[in-house]
Amino acid sequence: MVNIPTPCKSEVKKYLDKWDSLENYVLQENSLDKLFFKTYPNNDDINDILIKASSLNDFYSTNIFSIFSVAKHIHSLNIDERLKKHDESLVNDIANIEISGKKITFYSFATKYCSHHDPVNFPIYDSYVEKILVHFNKKDNFSKFTKKDLKDYAKFKKVLIDFKKYYGIDEYNLKDIDRYIWQLGKEYYPNKYK
Repeated sequence: MVNIPTPCKSEVKKYLDKWDSLENYVLQENSLDKLFFKTYPNNDDINDILIKASSLNDFYSTNIFSIFSVAKHIHSLNIDERLKKHDESLVNDIANIEISGKKITFYSFATKYCSHHDPVNFPIYDSYVEKILVHFNKKDNFSKFTKKDLKDYAKFKKVLIDFKKYYGIDEYNLKDIDRYIWQLGKEYYPNKYK
């Protein structure tokens, strides 16, 4: 098992400080914040959705091959009220789409799309986060879940809340925890490209 320091306040702070020093990520996030919060905060115009979805797809390398289909799908869901209500089922509704008769799930993208509208209530799922949650659950059994459960957004969010409580890092919001866990995953479980 990989030896990762146990989560605690000082570890979270260390990684949040590290995040603030990563100019490319900070500027990328600031650009997305401007796009989602100021320029195009709503989702009632397909053009606005297309620009936001394209930017997310590019910055996060989410590999969506038909961004127009995804934008059209988001537009059809009338998501603004559901975002305001922190409706967790919205993530799975955005994620599951049919393109050219084929059912596809863009789960990580959907978490990112919702998170960029409301970062505190919609944490981001990706493979790095998954690996860290699975790692610490094997080590400390902080929550009851399977790897598959992390692809159910309500369960994923509950696991993150359990993680915060178990390690006594409740003072940090889900966005902070997301940045911390993501960096751990990137550091201790780096992608191996051929």
